[in-house]
Amino acid sequence: MTPFSEHFYTAPDGIRTYYRRYPAQGDSGKTPVLCLHGLTRNSRDFEDLAPIVAESGRSVIALDVRGRGRSDYDSQIENYNPAKYVEDVIGVLDELGWSQVISIGTSMGGLMTMILSTLRPKLLTGVVMNDIGPELDPAGLKRIQGYVGGAGKFANWDEAGEALRAINGVAFPRETGADFWIAFAKRTCRALDTGEIVLDYDANISKPVKDGDVAPPDLWPFFEGLEGIPLLLVRGAISDLLAMDCVEEMSRRHGDMELAQVPDVGHAPLLTEPEALEPIKAFLNRLD
Repeated sequence: MTPFSEHFYTAPDGIRTYYRRYPAQGDSGKTPVLCLHGLTRNSRDFEDLAPIVAESGRSVIALDVRGRGRSDYDSQIENYNPAKYVEDVIGVLDELGWSQVISIGTSMGGLMTMILSTLRPKLLTGVVMNDIGPELDPAGLKRIQGYVGGAGKFANWDEAGEALRAINGVAFPRETGADFWIAFAKRTCRALDTGEIVLDYDANISKPVKDGDVAPPDLWPFFEGLEGIPLLLVRGAISDLLAMDCVEEMSRRHGDMELAQVPDVGHAPLLTEPEALEPIKAFLNRLD
């Protein structure tokens, strides 16, 4: 397994963003990869994918967006929005001296990628978007608004796994074993010194979401920023957040978009499923 180093970037407002860096295996000179997680998640979502990408000769970083994981929580709740998160990402990239990257963005991470493409037009040389597009299906959005920021304290990992299954089981109907859900919980939660398990994010991230302020009202102009950039869209075949009508319109507008669908998975694929991983590896292989 490729080792990673741990780093912090401090934004001008003092908030620290944690990120993992996986060094490229071999001096390939290939464009590095930026991994951006979803709303309530963190860099651990990429702990299986990132080493695979690094072993192919690309440096990889995976961030904890502010308010998640080991990054600082923000007392200014209005800063919990994708535009502010993108500012932090740009700060990290500038500190690293990375002028070009390939982005792999899950859900909110895909929204951030679209915003990045407009703020830094020459930054992205390839994009993998995981189960997200410029239109959010109201059904999935309502489901997310229903659970984000809810009660999140559990006596042990078994209890945490069962709680996460209750929330996310609709997205992974075939996963009925406790081991899958305990592993899922260990990426979404953290253990306190008391032994209790808690969700690994600031509950205040839910306030903008519950107010409907998930993203800019019209995301299509941000999607246009991806024009001319090779794009792989990964979709859970039973996703309730990314409708096929939106996928078809994305393909029509973009012109260089590949689609990989993961059967029997909803929002959002883990990206290690063969139906996602193999297209991702092939997509990266065609890029510098």
